[in-house]
Amino acid sequence: MHRLISFLLLSLCAATAVMAVDNGDGTFRNPMQWADMPDPDVIRVGDTYYMVTTTMHLMPGAPVMKSKDLVNWELSSYIFDSLHETPRYDLIDGHVYGKGQWATSLRYHDGKFYAFFSPNDEPWRGFVYTTDNPDNGWTLHSRTPHFHDASLFFDDDGRVYMFYGTGELRELNPDLSGVKEGGVEAKLNVRDEEETGLLEGSRVIKHDGKYYLLMISWPAGGLRRQLAYRADNITGPYEKKVILLDNPGDFPYAAQGTIVDDPEGNWWGVFFQDHNAIGRILTLSPVVWVDGWPMVGENGSATIPDNWRKPAASESIIPIVMSDHFDSPRLGDFWQWNHNPDNSAWSLTERPGYLRLKTSRKADNVFSAVNTISQRMEGPKCSATVKIDISAMADGDVAGFAAFNGHSCLLEVSDSMGVKTLSVKRQVVDFVGEKRSVEVESETLYSHPLGDSKVVYLRIDGDFTLHQDYADFYYSLDGLRWVKAGPRFKMMFDYRKLFMGTRYAIFNYATRSEGGHVDVDFFDYSVERD
Repeated sequence: MHRLISFLLLSLCAATAVMAVDNGDGTFRNPMQWADMPDPDVIRVGDTYYMVTTTMHLMPGAPVMKSKDLVNWELSSYIFDSLHETPRYDLIDGHVYGKGQWATSLRYHDGKFYAFFSPNDEPWRGFVYTTDNPDNGWTLHSRTPHFHDASLFFDDDGRVYMFYGTGELRELNPDLSGVKEGGVEAKLNVRDEEETGLLEGSRVIKHDGKYYLLMISWPAGGLRRQLAYRADNITGPYEKKVILLDNPGDFPYAAQGTIVDDPEGNWWGVFFQDHNAIGRILTLSPVVWVDGWPMVGENGSATIPDNWRKPAASESIIPIVMSDHFDSPRLGDFWQWNHNPDNSAWSLTERPGYLRLKTSRKADNVFSAVNTISQRMEGPKCSATVKIDISAMADGDVAGFAAFNGHSCLLEVSDSMGVKTLSVKRQVVDFVGEKRSVEVESETLYSHPLGDSKVVYLRIDGDFTLHQDYADFYYSLDGLRWVKAGPRFKMMFDYRKLFMGTRYAIFNYATRSEGGHVDVDFFDYSVERD
């Protein structure tokens, strides 16, 4: 009966998430995805759209999603399972919080998909991955020099380029094995007297024989905006147009993304919006060509509409955040680990129907702990409950459920000589020194003894409606009677630390000796749009 109820809950939650932005009448509401999905790149192959976004230090990384309508998206694959360029990806001798995979460029050329990204950390280099079908996973094709916020571009004559930085251009070898000796190397001179601040986020298309370079701009003292540069020749000269200006209403701080056409010849823009603690969420807008410029919004208004018609009809889509009752011997693709996991210290088979998290390394805090597992939180409101068997925790172990970010709040169970205590703790991380060592400021907001309880239910409700960004914490010993634990917690987005939206995270780590474990029975999730 328990598993039947779990299945029904999973189905209900999935349906709720799918309908989050789809009005069901051929229209949709912005934001198109109310979850952390920064730096999007979108392409179309036939009648299917593919999108890649940034997940930085999370593993597996670089999620590629697919859609038939640009509104409802489902996960196709991750570009990589793990990275091993430095021990910091394993939380050894440091960390890669806020670094790792950034701003991946997605392309389709001569029957093959290409993805390029440069990790924003040492060693400074880039990676090209390829596949014939994103559903089947990706293969590392080559390494290149580092190109910041780059856009890979295949020209009509077979030559290959990289647009990057603040308007730099380099030609690559035709097989993408590196920079072409004697090839094009140019500074495009896209800065002018207005572009005095941020200028990055390259995305390139070719339309009607002209080259279009899209970049995000944030002039000093001005509003963030999306620019388009165009030229008849790939090296320029380029002229500039503001195609999306920071909206004064519901969608301020919206820019950085790309444009894509549909099979009927209409054009669409996908741009992210900074939305406080939830992170950087996605918007979808019509694009119209005005005097040869791709202008965003209705009639080229340079603003993002609240509601609009969908580009196409779509069937049921698997949501990006899902409940899980760990009935499969394979971990669901919707989960991501904080840094590379220790695969010897978690299992779905040692106790079938449960996710076992074992302690394999001592840590002083959750930010240094291996095998923290997470999913995005979604707006405007979401709720998640975990049931955890805590009977096999060892002395000094700390396990629980968190609203996880650089400014986190933990609903945790700690074991001290067999005595278990439930606490709510606010923890803020700081990084110091050349290795960016982890230092944590911690404050206990609530504490309660658990007695001889062997199982605990933990729940976190998130409210990301405008000017809210609150998390509420609850616990139960039977899954029926819930106790509010501590005050409301004000979640924050800290671009200097983790640089991503707040996530649901399940953790277990040892402070004294390794060997204990917890068993997670389920993660039940729901999202409320209105």
